[in-house]
Amino acid sequence: MKNHPHALLALGTAAVLLFSAGCATHRAHSEKGSITWEPFGTTFDGEPVTLYTLRNRQGAEAKIASYGGIVTTLKMPDRNGKYEDIVLGYDNLVGYLTNSPYFGALIGRYGNRIAKGRFTLNGVEYILATNNYPNALHGGIKGFDKVVWKARPHLTPAGPALELKYVSRDGEEGYPGTLDVTAVYTLTDHNELRLDFTATTDKPTIVNLTHHSYFNLAGRGDILGHQVMIVADTFTPVDATLIPTGEFRPVEGTPFDFRQPTAIGARINENNQQLKFGGGYDHNWVIKKPEKVLGLMARVTDPTTGRVMEVLSTEPGLQFYSGNFLDGTITGKYGWKYEHRNGFCMEPQHYPDSPNKPQFPSVVLNPGEVYRNTIIYRFYAQ
Repeated sequence: MKNHPHALLALGTAAVLLFSAGCATHRAHSEKGSITWEPFGTTFDGEPVTLYTLRNRQGAEAKIASYGGIVTTLKMPDRNGKYEDIVLGYDNLVGYLTNSPYFGALIGRYGNRIAKGRFTLNGVEYILATNNYPNALHGGIKGFDKVVWKARPHLTPAGPALELKYVSRDGEEGYPGTLDVTAVYTLTDHNELRLDFTATTDKPTIVNLTHHSYFNLAGRGDILGHQVMIVADTFTPVDATLIPTGEFRPVEGTPFDFRQPTAIGARINENNQQLKFGGGYDHNWVIKKPEKVLGLMARVTDPTTGRVMEVLSTEPGLQFYSGNFLDGTITGKYGWKYEHRNGFCMEPQHYPDSPNKPQFPSVVLNPGEVYRNTIIYRFYAQ
């Protein structure tokens, strides 16, 4: 049991807890669903990693690793009730440790890019790793996607949940302040994967957490036929290094207009400078809703299976990425070789490079404040 100090924590009075021989696999279940957990290997530093399987009473399933908060599997039904895994990833921990483009990961301390790996806060300049040269990307060399989180499974009225905690020390990856982070993943009875992030700090810092699953609602193949709708009249154009210029540009008359459902592949190869910079879509849309209010951001539909994904969040922006850098060099789950545009990402967030753009919504967190961010991926079939 030494690798599972959380195993006997409260799981709800209606839960039944079962242990297999040798305590290799654990299970908690109630009328609201179930959670099982088992060893998922160790990091190169020897830290044990656990894989948690959440199942709701509808039959949907999410597997989440304590390493990086990674969603390794997400099974949702199509129009015929057939369940299929709709996220890209690996069958084992080694793939995530050695060669992962942030598959399924919890991203922090700052999701997306910061120009030249530098920002100034209260008159002090902070220097970050330029791990996406010449910029900082997704929290640095060892961001939140590459640490082992302290995990606690529990059953809630909404469905099975996994609480992850991590303390990012002052100066980690160049960021100021000790940041105490909690992420709660809940698989609801409404076939929603809900992520609730909170964080506090002991000195002024910047925070921008998000989620980085690569989705494929068909389960296989390219995603160019997926229909996308984004609730946005403007987006933030970028320079050649994918840093926002600071402009808010109308989507009207551009390949970035997804106000009406449009196939991802319909305009992705147009002669457009922004598409050339990103190699396709890799941009932030400015969502039409009040900041910090939970609302619909996007809807994605796969016509072949009928699966629909709605993205809701309290965040002001949405990064839509069309899998442009997948190139066939990664062999993932089930032996599937991930080719160009075999997956897409929908990352609710604050805008890239916000610490250097005073016209963008603030990402500063001060002592005494609580950072809050809710993301919901809701699934149904039509």
